[in-house]
Amino acid sequence: MENDGTQKTTAAMRAVQSPLTEQIHVNGSRQRKTAAVKLLRQPFLVLAILLIFGLLALFIVFPLVKVGTLSVTDEKGAFSLEGMRQIFSNRSYWQTFWNSIKLGAIVAVIATLIGYLFAYSLTRVKMPAGRFFQMLATLPIISPPFVLSLSMIFLFGRQGLITKGLLHIDDFDVYGLPSLILVQSISFFPVAYLTLTGILESIDSAVEDAALNLGASKWHIFRTVTLPLSVPGIASSFLLVFIQSMEDFSNPAVISGRYTTLAVEAYRLITGMYDTRGGAILAIMLILPTLIAFILQKYWLNGKSFVTVTGKPTQQRKKTGDPRIVWPLFTLCLLISLFIILLYGTVLVGAFVKTWGINYKLTLDHFKYVFSLGWDTLRNSIVLSAVATPITGILGMIIAYLVIRKNFPGKRVMEFTSMLTSAIPGTVLGIGYILAFNQKPFLFTGTAFILIMAFTFRNMPVGIESGTSTLMQIDKSIEEASTILGAGSGLTFRRITLPLLKQAFFSGLVYSFVRSMTAVSSIIFLISPRWNVATTRIFSLFEISKYSDAAAYIVIMIVVILAAIALLNRLVLHSGSTNSQGNVRKSKHKGLAHE
Repeated sequence: MENDGTQKTTAAMRAVQSPLTEQIHVNGSRQRKTAAVKLLRQPFLVLAILLIFGLLALFIVFPLVKVGTLSVTDEKGAFSLEGMRQIFSNRSYWQTFWNSIKLGAIVAVIATLIGYLFAYSLTRVKMPAGRFFQMLATLPIISPPFVLSLSMIFLFGRQGLITKGLLHIDDFDVYGLPSLILVQSISFFPVAYLTLTGILESIDSAVEDAALNLGASKWHIFRTVTLPLSVPGIASSFLLVFIQSMEDFSNPAVISGRYTTLAVEAYRLITGMYDTRGGAILAIMLILPTLIAFILQKYWLNGKSFVTVTGKPTQQRKKTGDPRIVWPLFTLCLLISLFIILLYGTVLVGAFVKTWGINYKLTLDHFKYVFSLGWDTLRNSIVLSAVATPITGILGMIIAYLVIRKNFPGKRVMEFTSMLTSAIPGTVLGIGYILAFNQKPFLFTGTAFILIMAFTFRNMPVGIESGTSTLMQIDKSIEEASTILGAGSGLTFRRITLPLLKQAFFSGLVYSFVRSMTAVSSIIFLISPRWNVATTRIFSLFEISKYSDAAAYIVIMIVVILAAIALLNRLVLHSGSTNSQGNVRKSKHKGLAHE
């Protein structure tokens, strides 16, 4: 009897659910048809979508397909796994693979700890000299590559100021895993800092205040409330730094010594042994862990809910002034900051001395070298970066607008593909471009165009991320009002949406210019005698041990980057009238945390 009752109940539920399910499918089909009809009524929007899909297919998907195709074919183009068999059966390459994984994991842990220290200190504590610490916590983001590696050589090399000058050690080996971990941790902890700052600031202060009012100690609140709510930011920071470390080329190429990594080994295979297929296979090995980390960070982690911001009014956060908390944190931040100043100050001084470790006489000869023999490469970097920057910024804002505000077939594909280059190591992208654009009909190798496209699509994800974050905070009714008054999608985007995205646009421009000026791995295969750039010139100076000339290059690049940021700030933030809402709340440069 009981079974009969259960069967009848189940049958009744199915009878009710069946028409409901059919109705849901019908409604969904109608909505898709309505969206398609609306889309067809806007030919310029359709054209923009098709154009962007074409660009993404050509400059992101096509190069990756070429890398994958080369890795599974032989010299005649026939399918073959012989190349993979040779690489995978070589123990040294597997050792290189695990070296990269090990390095990425260690650096991710250390950088996340340092980033959390700075983020917590500046968001929760009445920290003396807070602006000073904030500036130093973001300095490595805008500095050229090789800076920290060069300073390690100046300080701890065989002619190092500390090793030989102070400790009188003549045979100290600065090259290897410990130096690489130290350099990468300092280079990438700002990524963790910016990510964790956003997470800690978004936690509702009422949650911690409630625990404090119930008599919990500061340590107990941190351990049971703040730290658990920071978990998504910690995990995200770890994965982001892991990706950065895995794909880093400049630091391992200079200071890793015998500790091989995939990015450098792929470069050496292609340029030193002319084994493009072997380099492509190593590129595939490099993509796998970074792509997995990207998917975990982007899709799995973002789906976890740790929400404490409910939209209800909250009081301003009160920072603690307890000396038992303030001074230990201040001391730790100060020690790290002083070490960063030492590293950067060493490079600055090294640019003005005759020969580091031998002759410390002040001279301007290294700057004369840069402005005479090296000016062409520096000028190329500035010109190419200046051209790529607005293209990157505008394209990023358009994609962000389409993904957030419009419904069209393939929207998720566009979103994933446009963000894919943030997970693809620069070395892999460079290999893909040299394979894809080295023959007709896309014969772009050796031209300025291919370098601009590499800069654009390599740096575009940050602008998209910044744009989507801002669009989610903007009420759709503003744009709907413009549409109701008869404005089309193009006019609404240009006159309404884009002004509201001013701060996000600025973040994308700054990031694009900085990363274009400092790019190495993504363009080292694409340069030519006509279009050489400053970073590859610096790398060549390291190879012939002209460290002071390299230091002069780096100092000039820092000056150029800071001047460009100031100019972009003036042009974007202070141009035009205020938007229709009056003041738009300025977002922090979240985009810088995603590269």
